[in-house]
Amino acid sequence: MNRSEPHQPPPLKSRITAEVSQIFRLGYPLIIANLLQMSMSFVDTVMAGNLSTNDLAAVAIGSSILTPVFMLGVGILMAVTPIVAQHFGAEERDIIGISVRQSLWLAVLMAIPTILLLRNAYPVLTLLDLDPEVARLTEGYLKAAAWGIPGFFSFLALKHFNEAVSVTRPAMFIGVIGLFFNILGNYTLMFGKFGFPALGAVGTGWATMIVMWVMCISMLAYTWQRKDYAIFGIFDTLRLPDPQYMKELLRLGFPIGITLTMEVSMFAVVALIMGMLGTTAVAAHQIALNLASITFMMAFGLSSAITIRVGQNLGRGSLVNATFSGYVGIGMATALMCCTAALFFLFPDMLIGIYTDDPELTPLAVQLLFMAAVFQISDGLQVSGSAALRGLKDTKIPMIVNLIAYWIIGFSSGYVLGIHLEYGPKGLWAGLILGLTTAAVLHNLRFRYLTRNRSRKELMANADETL
Repeated sequence: MNRSEPHQPPPLKSRITAEVSQIFRLGYPLIIANLLQMSMSFVDTVMAGNLSTNDLAAVAIGSSILTPVFMLGVGILMAVTPIVAQHFGAEERDIIGISVRQSLWLAVLMAIPTILLLRNAYPVLTLLDLDPEVARLTEGYLKAAAWGIPGFFSFLALKHFNEAVSVTRPAMFIGVIGLFFNILGNYTLMFGKFGFPALGAVGTGWATMIVMWVMCISMLAYTWQRKDYAIFGIFDTLRLPDPQYMKELLRLGFPIGITLTMEVSMFAVVALIMGMLGTTAVAAHQIALNLASITFMMAFGLSSAITIRVGQNLGRGSLVNATFSGYVGIGMATALMCCTAALFFLFPDMLIGIYTDDPELTPLAVQLLFMAAVFQISDGLQVSGSAALRGLKDTKIPMIVNLIAYWIIGFSSGYVLGIHLEYGPKGLWAGLILGLTTAAVLHNLRFRYLTRNRSRKELMANADETL
């Protein structure tokens, strides 16, 4: 008999295995790239600490101002990933090229006000009541680093394009290049080597600027030379900014930028409030938060892969596969953070010992690390849930959710518990846990609601066509 049999879908287990493999293949280079990015800040801090206390303070304050200022632009450019991923899934090559060109225009345009803000930050420094020498060094650091913003934003636009078409390894290799130039630039300009003057903390700013442009040029060169990218026509023509495409980038990206800014600013404000509780509280908070930030960067890298898979499958017209990719990715991110939570629970003294052996500081740092272990799972759920929503091009509601979760629920409850009820650092961290958990639950409920709602609409539309 030569009778054709109906197509049988692959078993669920093999589908999950295949999806896990796809997400991991996309995600592991981004995890490494994120960790390399974090290591640059670590290198800046360590090398500045070998100069003087003033230089170390200037780099710490300068970076704490630099990051929130450009975070809005970073978030807006993250919109390139879901936009291009959906067009890539739909094989709309010409639109991809236009979107990438417009994202480069947007990168340059956003860099202008960012540069102006960073190069005129002295009024903010005066409000902080800094030592005059620290204020001078911080101002020099910010003025130097500001010139790298156009390069950094352009790098991000091209990076997100590459990620959206499933090419994620260049970001990892360029991260290695960036780290090398960061160390070399700091050594040369901070300490005055190879005939250059010793600029201290200001030299760190110039090194940061150089790294931003090196990463931009490297990503541009990679994108330019790939022959299979010719079908997109990215560099075939030079068009002026197009309001239609700019509007889509801003519509999706602005809420992402606001979300990132809210999250970064919440942790920054909590750090400032810790200052009211004493030096030991600040140090313990910084140690536990640094460890939690490292693990978060791992989940954040994986979340970018989730956005890619959801966006590409939706672009191919398969809501079922997009939903499946989202849930598998959320499961992977949560499993990863369960592993890091176990490390925090099982080896707290060893991890804290990397930073300090102070007998007064260690007990509080261990307690906060236990609390960080609790919100690892919430962090994994919220970052992966919001990433799955980005793949669906849903960014406005998640922004509102994060505003409520982080500031109205998380920060407010933390302030009441930590300051008014006098639970101290543990009370503030309890607020962080509550805020992240709220965001985690609501983002995942939102993904479930949207995918189910769209699925019902598709079924109804198919039924109408049949009738």
